Amino acid sequence: MATKKAAGTSGKGLGALVTPSSELSAVVGSKPMPRTEVTKKLWDYIKEHKLQDDKNRRMINADAKLLPIFGNKKQVSMFEMTALVSKHLKA
Repeated sequence: MATKKAAGTSGKGLGALVTPSSELSAVVGSKPMPRTEVTKKLWDYIKEHKLQDDKNRRMINADAKLLPIFGNKKQVSMFEMTALVSKHLKA
């Protein structure tokens, strides 16, 4: 008999469940979730804490929780952020 998957997950690609590192868990939670959900929760956190740079909205300013995720960089571009966050996800 086939096993049921969580609603909204395909088990492959962006729908595959990933587990956040302990550093990333402080921002998005520790339960396995699809990459799309990780990205959504990360952006919710960034907006809630007003971490987008006022002058250049493509830049994200790190707070104490994001600093270890961003490799101790105080500011990263949103494109660089995607690559850095990927290092904190386990398939």
